[in-house]
Amino acid sequence: MRIAAITDIHGNLPALDAVLADIERRGVDLVVQLGDALSGPLWPRETADRLFARALPAVRGNHDRALAGDVAAMGPADRFALERLDPAHLEVLRQWPAALRVSQDTLLFHGTPADDDTYLLEDPSTGYAQLRPLAVLEDTLRGVEAPLMICGHTHIPRVVRLPDGRTVVNAGSVGLPAYTDDTGGFHRHENGSPHARYALIERAGRQLHAAIVSVEYDWHAAAAQAARNGRVDWALWLASGRA
Repeated sequence: MRIAAITDIHGNLPALDAVLADIERRGVDLVVQLGDALSGPLWPRETADRLFARALPAVRGNHDRALAGDVAAMGPADRFALERLDPAHLEVLRQWPAALRVSQDTLLFHGTPADDDTYLLEDPSTGYAQLRPLAVLEDTLRGVEAPLMICGHTHIPRVVRLPDGRTVVNAGSVGLPAYTDDTGGFHRHENGSPHARYALIERAGRQLHAAIVSVEYDWHAAAAQAARNGRVDWALWLASGRA
């Protein structure tokens, strides 16, 4: 079975279109979506229309939860999206679960299985997205019975194999290759290039192959859209992949 995992689109329609086209060329059995689909100063409405028409298996991210009703957690990027979405769009977000098992072996979630706003693989306390020790990951995922776990949230693509054989894949970000955050202390996440990213995972019996795919698209158009909408910081992140 071949799975394409997309996450953290953040309203970046040209990046989403490029990734979906790349997935179509490769031929997969299942495409899954891991949250934070619309929030951002880009094309939230158009992204919603394109994405929702596909009715992909999906879980909600922290920004989807905010858009769907958690007003207290809503930042400027959420408010920009909210002003451009219809009630029908928000209702779709409300239907997305926090976690979803798409097969006996595969569990989807945004941050961790228990919390869409916690970084699973990374510890941001150093100011960067530093990989946590395997012992910490094992403790966090104790009792989660899924050989394959697919997540997003940090925008940093990773494939991590735990000592017990379980594999965690962070699919990176389709639409935002870098950002800074003051939550829990200032930290920055950056991929170093402006490419859109997704994960391509293949399972055959007990064998698992996971790869992160980087896709070119018109990131200058995305950066210009962010700048037009008053977000020079997003424009920099989109154009460079650096924070």
